[in-house]
Amino acid sequence: MKLTLLALVVPFAVVAPPAVAQDMACPYNAQMALATRRSPLDSVTFAVAGHAAKICYGRPSARGRTMLGGSAVPFGQVWRTGANETTKLMTSGPVSVGGIEVPAGTYALYTVPGEREWQIIVNRSYEQWGRENTYTDEVKAQEVGRAKAAVERVAEPIETFTIRTEPQADGSVHLILEWERTRVRVPVTARHM
Repeated sequence: MKLTLLALVVPFAVVAPPAVAQDMACPYNAQMALATRRSPLDSVTFAVAGHAAKICYGRPSARGRTMLGGSAVPFGQVWRTGANETTKLMTSGPVSVGGIEVPAGTYALYTVPGEREWQIIVNRSYEQWGRENTYTDEVKAQEVGRAKAAVERVAEPIETFTIRTEPQADGSVHLILEWERTRVRVPVTARHM
């Protein structure tokens, strides 16, 4: 009887459980109190052809300053794409971000703003503080890839940096980065690995 019972239990024990979804909690620096941050934290959750994805970022405001192309976010230099920590991209499945093939996981999303075009950078190194001077050669070596996205002009100025999404009919998403009078669209599509 023990052998029979054991024989019945073993087949169920070797069957692998379904894959657990990636933890989608924003990995913020717990040492910096949320109340002391000048730029509020935000996130946007979306799906790309059935894959869960999330962007976690800080939302700086212009407060009367010229930000994009000014001293805070100069054109042609790496930017953390927000404030505070690096902007995080988390995905439960493989996706393409502006043509960059990104496996499931957590990444930093950097950009290099320009007047007419932005570079989009996906980087495996996401735990460092987001200051641009921490984008060392060691961090750069962990880039998954770079893509380009055209700049669109916005009629009404946007005071606070915003990341949002626009779902597309084919199951893809446009990741929209907006601030001041600038809008950048980055297509995010599913990949099959």
